Amino acid sequence: MNGDGVGFRDDDLKIFEANGAAPLPVAFSETHIQHEGAQIWCSIFGKGAPVILLHGGLGHSGNWGYQVPTLLKAGYQVILIDSRGHGHSTRDERPFRYELMASDVLAVMNALHLEKVSLVGWSDGAVIALMVAEKNPQRVAGVFFFACNMDPSGAKEMVKLDPVTERCFRRHTKDYARLSETPEQFDDFTKAVALMMKTQPNYTAQDLAAIRVPVMIVQGEHDEFIRPEHARYLAESIPNAKLLFLKDVTHFAPLQRPEFFNSVILEFLGRVRL
Repeated sequence: MNGDGVGFRDDDLKIFEANGAAPLPVAFSETHIQHEGAQIWCSIFGKGAPVILLHGGLGHSGNWGYQVPTLLKAGYQVILIDSRGHGHSTRDERPFRYELMASDVLAVMNALHLEKVSLVGWSDGAVIALMVAEKNPQRVAGVFFFACNMDPSGAKEMVKLDPVTERCFRRHTKDYARLSETPEQFDDFTKAVALMMKTQPNYTAQDLAAIRVPVMIVQGEHDEFIRPEHARYLAESIPNAKLLFLKDVTHFAPLQRPEFFNSVILEFLGRVRL
């Protein structure tokens, strides 16, 4: 298995549960940015047009291990950010809010002197990316929005976790214990994130119509959490947005079929490249 994920498949996430994603390459720099009561971890790889990758809820930036080498090879600078309370980043006692995490991303951009970036978001990271773009369109070249909802009606009702999701959750449990400064607080962390997911975000069609950057709405054909009609609604509501359904993958496509997923990211980034 190589860093680009060429020829690699992990449809049932058994490899991910056992080993995590591919190891990240050596970073150019790594630091924490103080913002709004939290230390926000970020890492920079390579040189070129800047792309920020924003991970999903309960995860961390290491989950992009199959994507980073591909983007570097294509000539991009890659910036990873652990959302507050996730991975290496800390949080204060306030409830989780997507708007607050979006402000964290902007704070990192300012601290790193990134005038304009492309944003790639996965699940919760997609919400954060779109919020950054909506509030700061002059700073964002485009948003690759993978696998999330922008209001609670877009989420499927979850009765119980399927085996693939359970494997992902067990990996998140191990990684939180390994990376977090509060390794004993995983249960509280999970409950707080789950509450955010159930009640946020709350964008209206009018809010979506105000977005003025190129957006690609991407959804796995078999996504476990997001209603396909919601993805269509987002693409119809955001001016000039594009919609793409990825066949034979789920919410975890970046881990399941990385070569396929990476090709879609590169196609979008090529159209919005700075």
